[in-house]
Amino acid sequence: MKITRFKTTLVDVPLQRPIATSIHQIKSIGFVLLELETDEGLVGESCVLTLNAVRINALHEMLLGFAHQVEGRDPHFIGAIWQDIWNELNPIGQKGFSIAALTAIDTACWDLVGKAAGLPLHKIFGACRERIKTYASGGLWLSQPIDSLVAEAAELIDSGFRAVKIRLGKPSLREDVERVAAVRDAVGPGIELLADANQALSVKHAIRLGRELEEFELAWFEEPVVYHNLVGCAEVRAALDTPIAAGETEYTHLGMRDILESGAVDVLMPDLQRIGGLSEMRRVAALALAYEIPISTHIFTEYSLCIAGSESNCISVEHMPWCAALFNEQMELTDGMITIPERPGTGFSFDKAAIKRFSV
Repeated sequence: MKITRFKTTLVDVPLQRPIATSIHQIKSIGFVLLELETDEGLVGESCVLTLNAVRINALHEMLLGFAHQVEGRDPHFIGAIWQDIWNELNPIGQKGFSIAALTAIDTACWDLVGKAAGLPLHKIFGACRERIKTYASGGLWLSQPIDSLVAEAAELIDSGFRAVKIRLGKPSLREDVERVAAVRDAVGPGIELLADANQALSVKHAIRLGRELEEFELAWFEEPVVYHNLVGCAEVRAALDTPIAAGETEYTHLGMRDILESGAVDVLMPDLQRIGGLSEMRRVAALALAYEIPISTHIFTEYSLCIAGSESNCISVEHMPWCAALFNEQMELTDGMITIPERPGTGFSFDKAAIKRFSV
């Protein structure tokens, strides 16, 4: 089998309502879609994204710049393709959009391998489970007033979630505490409640807030300080009983290694786009396992399910609905768990009508 065509499409998917975190104002998600067509009629698919479609053309150009590393090659040689692109990245840097381009190519190649074998990727990688715990991450935003948080939390539980995440980062510590208290009261003690500060806090503020929130038994306190302050994150972790989660903003196994060596996290959160594809995500899971640290994948829920189904130390996936409009298939959520799809490859295929509707 040979890859005969490297096809890209740009789409911009509007959100149902504008949302905000402590560092983001988001109205839409721009995607660069990749399709690798082959001489056997199979097509490997993947996508990478940019918030509000900002710099989507730059991301697109970066991806197009590696078409020569893919066309004419057998997608089963994923290891060679990955390494050749990695080596070519050296002069421009092995972080940022360059890694996003690598992610798109690697993931699409793996999708082809699964389709050629007629198997879902978690079984090719070595399956360890059929379902994985998830948490609702598409709501409870910093921009919402308390009454909206309470109503939405109840809706999320009614829709099948057994864990939800709230965003932190209000100017007043007391306001953050009040918002968490209201959501905890709304969902009750049997639901996992997670909190994400999106890097908004100083070390001292994070420790003070974390201590105030411990009575609400958070499952974790995510990105309490700016992502590159590993010393500060380790200080927060040492000061609190609540587990600390982070890692979504770092790149490749090299960045994950620095986080693990710093002792900054209880849960490592690799992001598929920043990691460098499914190949590198598997390496990161193995690295975290050596440190006895669990992983929980960040966004890209559909594409991350094959990792969740094959890595024993993956404890959950983030349920983010941003990609859902792109696919013919939808995730199956039952009692807080997502079923790992049994369809070949990643298990998700582009909805051509939706792509036409959202095309840039």
